Amino acid sequence: MPATATEPLIECDGLVKIFKVADLEVVALQGLDLIVDRGEFVAIVGASGSGKSTLLSILGGLDVPSAGRVVVDGHLVAEMDAAERTGYRRRVLGFVWQQTARNLLPYLTARENVELPMLLEGISRKRRRARSTELLELIGLADRADHRPGALSGGEQQRVAVSVALANEPALVLADEPTGELDTATAREVFDLLRDVNRRLGVTILVVTHDPLVAEQVSRTIAIRDGRTSTETLRRRALTDAGDHHVIAEEYAVLDRVGRLQLPRALVEALGLHRRVRLVLEPDHIEIWPDASDEGADDDAANAPANGSGGGAAPS
Repeated sequence: MPATATEPLIECDGLVKIFKVADLEVVALQGLDLIVDRGEFVAIVGASGSGKSTLLSILGGLDVPSAGRVVVDGHLVAEMDAAERTGYRRRVLGFVWQQTARNLLPYLTARENVELPMLLEGISRKRRRARSTELLELIGLADRADHRPGALSGGEQQRVAVSVALANEPALVLADEPTGELDTATAREVFDLLRDVNRRLGVTILVVTHDPLVAEQVSRTIAIRDGRTSTETLRRRALTDAGDHHVIAEEYAVLDRVGRLQLPRALVEALGLHRRVRLVLEPDHIEIWPDASDEGADDDAANAPANGSGGGAAPS
């Protein structure tokens, strides 16, 4: 059953994915936890091999986890059979892929591509025509409805792909590097469209990207490292003393359900932390100190707090 409005749209708990290649086992996800609320616009970032594409495949019902629990809109994705996953992809999800050729059928017009998901769901011709008209107007391509993809620019093709993703009114749109094949100006236009769709329709959008410029345009960026969520960056608008708007970005380490914490790599390297650290509980924060017995730590590091001025603090 679909989740209620008060429940998270996406909830991953201890997600593990192990691939077997010949006699080797490759662990792509190592107990990943993730919560995404309804109506959020979230970017998932990470280096190649971090596990972000594996996560997208599992959320999209294209793969199943080796262990752990994943719930999307009330659906237990890992427990579905093949037929249930097909229905889940058609009714709950919309997809926008990086490759324009993967999004659209070349022998159908823009309108026919948008109507195809509705046709497969048995929606009447009248309702299909009304919905496709509405969506093509939303993306600003109503006048290109009768053009096939080959007659559209790359940016126009991705705009139509957004309409196709929205055709069956999904709860979640998954976008895999949706601007990866576009120039900077066109990529910004497509991303502005996704943000407008999120704001106007309230649909939850999860974008997987390696582009920091894209990641900076969403309210929440989740970084994946070594198969786990490592940090989240939250962005909010604030007013300066002069009355101007500016964006404040704050990075947080993510504490998983069993208390594991990944410190940002840049901080670990900057402070020369090795193997283990010493924790000191204070009334309103936790101090993180280098281990004095660590052979890799020099005398100065051993006698200084992790932030260099009184302890690395993790706010409570």
